[in-house]
Amino acid sequence: MSDLHDDTPADAAAEVPGETPLQRALRLKKEALDARPKPPRGGRFQREQAARIKTGAARPWMSK
Repeated sequence: MSDLHDDTPADAAAEVPGETPLQRALRLKKEALDARPKPPRGGRFQREQAARIKTGAARPWMSK
């Protein structure tokens, strides 16, 4: 059987003195989000993002 905390790193599960369970959960959530792969920054990817059609451009009658 697997334990609940098998997939968490050892330092993430370390207790911080005076930390409430809610603060611990928020800290672990932020660490998990920071560990996720980030999208590429700059270069061609950023130019392609900027070149997309703006959100109301398909409905020109809405711009007055």
